Amino acid sequence: MQRRGLAAALALLAAVRPGQAQEAWPQRTVTLVVPYAPGGSNDVVARLLAPGLQAAYGRSFVVENRTGAGGAIGMAQVARARPDSHLLLVSSASNHVFNHLVVPDQGYDPREALVAMSMLVDVPNALAVHPSVGVADLAGLLAKLRTTPGGVSFASSGVGSSNHLAGELFRLRAGVPLNHVPYRGGGPALTDLIAGTVPIAFLNLPTLLPAHEAGQVRILGVGSRARLRSRPELPTIAEGGVPDYEVRSWTGLFAPRGTPQPVLERMAAETRRLLEEPAMQARLAELGSDSLWMDPDATDAYVRAEFDRWGPIVRQAGVTNN
Repeated sequence: MQRRGLAAALALLAAVRPGQAQEAWPQRTVTLVVPYAPGGSNDVVARLLAPGLQAAYGRSFVVENRTGAGGAIGMAQVARARPDSHLLLVSSASNHVFNHLVVPDQGYDPREALVAMSMLVDVPNALAVHPSVGVADLAGLLAKLRTTPGGVSFASSGVGSSNHLAGELFRLRAGVPLNHVPYRGGGPALTDLIAGTVPIAFLNLPTLLPAHEAGQVRILGVGSRARLRSRPELPTIAEGGVPDYEVRSWTGLFAPRGTPQPVLERMAAETRRLLEEPAMQARLAELGSDSLWMDPDATDAYVRAEFDRWGPIVRQAGVTNN
């Protein structure tokens, strides 16, 4: 009888422990890995969320910037981590999708190595020109490009970035000649755009907004499907005359594959609650961004659709890391 009672108790403990472990997460400090330098869109979003997550879970949430290789170094740290490592990835379209399409042999597939927690923020790309270009809207720019032999140069934050692909998609959809000039980040590209060294740039909207509002550059359109809630006065590039144009430099939250489903679901619920807070909405609006919350399944489906959509475009544009 004692043996049977002991066996039953052990069986009960075995059945309960997995649930208890899931409920107890996190058991120590959680690191939000941002694969870019401080100050960028991913970094800002991570630092906005960290205090709210810390309050919700009663554990420390810290932001760690692991830069290099177009976001690949920080991303690989999380993709190759154990599910109980307490490492999460604050990822973007540039490092998560575009970088892997341009440099496919990185030793892992993010669709398999990582699991989605939630989509967070829509950080749209935008097209801006130096005032010397002398156009007031996108229609004027298109007319100018179609009559300029050899094309015009455009700046981006680097080869394989969402900004680069935004320019390449514009070239393909509009049928105009454009020549890519990659920079080592959005900051240096913006500096040369303000100086007039390069006439056109495709950059993240938050990067461009201060210069646009100061009259140093002119934003002609954003890459979102519809006008932004935060900046309804800015037309979309599609409505300006470039059909089927959409480039989203989104930010999402991901974990190593094998992270328990209850952990994913609670994190999704917490991020949704935080993104819906009025103060968070106001701060995102200041940055020229909109919340773009999705649950784990919807985020995973969206990322896979991004790979399917952009793979042919990257091949058609002939984008490589050479």
